[in-house]
Amino acid sequence: VQLQASGGGLVQAGGSLRLSCAVSGLTFSMYHMGWFRRPPGKEREFVTAITSGGSNTFYADSVKGRFTISRDNAKNTVYLQMNSLKPEDTAVYYCAARRRGSYRGSWENEYDYWGQGTLVTVSS
Repeated sequence: VQLQASGGGLVQAGGSLRLSCAVSGLTFSMYHMGWFRRPPGKEREFVTAITSGGSNTFYADSVKGRFTISRDNAKNTVYLQMNSLKPEDTAVYYCAARRRGSYRGSWENEYDYWGQGTLVTVSS
């Protein structure tokens, strides 16, 4: 199983980035997906999650209204559109896949597979 995250980079505050996570080695349409992030010097935290069919999404309060998760099951890819970026969004972003777990999917230990992470740096 591979989860390949991409799209990170350096952006000014107020800007936008779109992260992608290409998944292979599993039946993508059967897995719920999530994005987590690890800010510098901090623990990894939940950002957003989407159910296997894409009908339900969940967001951390800190990103609600600015970030949008989506998925394309035909392309085995999950996306994270990040708008109105703030310096506090600076972090390594990880995508993750889970077969089961809670409705919201906000706990790290629910996830079966993880990507390698992509760095997002937001300058002020």
